[in-house]
Amino acid sequence: MKNKFAWIMTPDIEWEEKKELITTGLESRIDHVLDLKDINNIKKLGNIEVISEDENADISIVGINGEGDGTLQLDNDADLNDSNDLKVAKNYKNKGKKVVAYVEINSKKHEELARVLGKVVDYLILVGKDWTIIPLENIIADLQSVDVKLIAAVNSPEEAKLAIETLEVGTDGIIFKPKSFKQIKEIAKIIEDASTERYELEEATVTDIKPVGSGDRVCIDTTSMLIPGEGMLIGSYSKAMFLVHSESLESEYVASRPFRVNAGPVQAYVMVPGNKTKYLSELETGDEVLAVDKDGNSRTVIVGRSKIEKRPLILIEAEFDEIKIKSLLQNAETIRLVNDKNEAISVS
Repeated sequence: MKNKFAWIMTPDIEWEEKKELITTGLESRIDHVLDLKDINNIKKLGNIEVISEDENADISIVGINGEGDGTLQLDNDADLNDSNDLKVAKNYKNKGKKVVAYVEINSKKHEELARVLGKVVDYLILVGKDWTIIPLENIIADLQSVDVKLIAAVNSPEEAKLAIETLEVGTDGIIFKPKSFKQIKEIAKIIEDASTERYELEEATVTDIKPVGSGDRVCIDTTSMLIPGEGMLIGSYSKAMFLVHSESLESEYVASRPFRVNAGPVQAYVMVPGNKTKYLSELETGDEVLAVDKDGNSRTVIVGRSKIEKRPLILIEAEFDEIKIKSLLQNAETIRLVNDKNEAISVS
């Protein structure tokens, strides 16, 4: 599943009010802001990508004050190869800039303009009065094979949900003018849910557990508090992985560490966003990994640090549907796998 995203388009309000909306967005992991006036002030608020006509913009925009928003007339018989927005977009691209095109779909000609610009720019914002009428599906389908991120302008959480779920893939993202702090958080939650991978976990029967000596083990400390029942998908082979429980449970031997998964040896795989895997030895501070529960629901968490230490290992052998599965884990009482009853079972 592709990661979806949201951008904020700032309303025409005083800076102090605007700042509060942008800050709330940043706290909700919305870090792209379309604003034509306050680029320098916005940059002071944090690590924010600003979309603007300003030469210092992180992403340059065409279409506002152009053909895209109707400021410049787009005749029905116009040759789109002569489009002013297209020329400006190409000029930005020739300078090595990232570019977004803004197009209000008010006519068939504007649909055509969107398709033409979509083949040149990095992002394409599509604006319609009613997405149940405007042929968003057709534009998505026509630009499916083009390397452009499609963004729908929406007015509500309901429209955001509709836009990212249209067709099988929906748009890559949405942009909205926030009306309240609550709306920002609601839309951020919709985007988070839409970007979540879900895995079909199957019950396997453990057939053997035996010590195999020592090896270099990786312990993943995340920046999130993991809850009982959550862990990470770890395995010696990417085709079959075990749900290794987090250290979120109390033990008579050590205090709980709810942010930690004692994952396994350096050569093992861990599941990361995008339905991909990484070697445990490759993990670095700032990397993203997936926290997964027994129902296969996942969420993205950030690696705070990855510790590699020499520890005794055990080999876990299991069987599912006549397929043998093997993986190595640390030989310790606090290392647990999750069973079908959502219970964390120690491997020792």
